[in-house]
Amino acid sequence: MKLGKGAALFVIVAAAAGCASRPPAPVVERAPGAQAPAAPIARPPAVKTYTVKRGETLFGIALDHGLDYRELAEWNGISNASVIRPGDVLRLSPPAATAQAPSEGAVQVRPITGPGQVESRPLGPGAAPSQRKPDAAPRTSDETTIARIEPRASDSRPEAQAPAARPPAPPPAKLEVPGQIAKVEPSPQAARPEPGLEPDDEDTVEWIWPARGRIVARFSDSGSKGVDIAGRIGDPVLASAPGRVVYSGSGLRGYGKLVIIKHNKTYLSAYAHNNQILVKEGQTVAKGQKIGEVGATDADSPRLHFEIRRLGKPVDPMKFLPEMPQ
Repeated sequence: MKLGKGAALFVIVAAAAGCASRPPAPVVERAPGAQAPAAPIARPPAVKTYTVKRGETLFGIALDHGLDYRELAEWNGISNASVIRPGDVLRLSPPAATAQAPSEGAVQVRPITGPGQVESRPLGPGAAPSQRKPDAAPRTSDETTIARIEPRASDSRPEAQAPAARPPAPPPAKLEVPGQIAKVEPSPQAARPEPGLEPDDEDTVEWIWPARGRIVARFSDSGSKGVDIAGRIGDPVLASAPGRVVYSGSGLRGYGKLVIIKHNKTYLSAYAHNNQILVKEGQTVAKGQKIGEVGATDADSPRLHFEIRRLGKPVDPMKFLPEMPQ
């Protein structure tokens, strides 16, 4: 059965009218207090630990790992650094902070706890906005009106959509007065180096000889952990590079009166067998500053035993020191 041109036209018009009269998509509302899905919690990094062996001291463990023994004692709740027992497990890094301030630029998601201040704008030019106070009684369901976007009557095409909302305009730029220099504030996240310590870069440590004399013992992977420089009792011992004194005493067996200087997060230097120590723990020293005097404490003859340690591991000082001055 064939339809005439008029009947076919009627069917097409009726189908188009049916498409145009489709109801809008349902509007889903979230009840106040609904929370966003929680972000996955990052696992803290594994803590590096060390088990104390018989005969070891906290001072030696700190030196072997490039740490300040006072910080090591604090991290492990040790009140007396001279008393540790074999089998004790020490953490070699500071404990994580219990609460950290949100970093700059981080987005915080907070649940809605209740109805806040709602701003309503009446239609029409020049109308002033009105605000409803939070303590006002909420409207009943009969008074609640849900705004819906209906398709315009003049545009019956199915693909017609509401215009996209324009992004908010950026705040106006601050005018600078000619002749004035803008003040740049430091970032709160910028880590400040400790006083007297250079940045964590091995190229920034410029070493000098800590004493003058004949080398009587050289570095060996299986023997001496540094170099021994012969001298006379009372000869000056100098700081080989700038830094902070992290140990001053005679608590390490075989080193006599010892001074340890921390130069940055990577390097330490040790000065052993001193006859006299002239610096205190926590003191900042300059390169070439006199920190002690050559002695024979825990040694067969007057000498200075000098070590350079990278991340706690002894390295050959001859690879870092310049040529011996004449």
